Amino acid sequence: MTTGVPPTRPARPRRSRVLRFLPLGIAAWLVLEIWLLTVVAGAAGGLTVFLLLVAGIVLGGMVIKHAGRRAFRELSEAVQQQQSGLAPHPSERGGGNALTMLGGLLIILPGLISDALGLLLLVPPIQKAVSRTAEKTFERKVREASQGSLGDAFQQARMHRPDGKVVQGEVIRDDEQPARGAHPDDPQLPPR
Repeated sequence: MTTGVPPTRPARPRRSRVLRFLPLGIAAWLVLEIWLLTVVAGAAGGLTVFLLLVAGIVLGGMVIKHAGRRAFRELSEAVQQQQSGLAPHPSERGGGNALTMLGGLLIILPGLISDALGLLLLVPPIQKAVSRTAEKTFERKVREASQGSLGDAFQQARMHRPDGKVVQGEVIRDDEQPARGAHPDDPQLPPR
């Protein structure tokens, strides 16, 4: 039975401004990287650009390998301390391994701008500033997301169904045995 309400189409979620312009930003960055490589190749020669790209791959690989080993070592120490019952000591370099790996990845990518950004991420004061900014942004996003509860999200999803139908009912489970004599007017069920 329908209520006569025409079904509504669900609204498309709005994309954020960052996601809307991300493809354009990536394309502009690639064009700028290629243009800068051709300028350097014209000024210093193609062999120089080739050696810069190879050096970036080697250096970036070394940085990622070093950061990965350090992260694995810190994880192993934390697991050993947890198993021995000791309280883990707070690390002075919280989040440094991830940013170091990101810096190494940027160095590996072919291009001089990505190399410069990767090298900047290897500088400890810049790492700390980026880490603090990322942590504050993450906490703000979590706070914004927790303004509405999960139950509200499910309620909204149920109310905005495309067909508009809501079926009310009661769940009766067969696997639960009712307590005998719980209420005086409950009929006595035969044993199974």
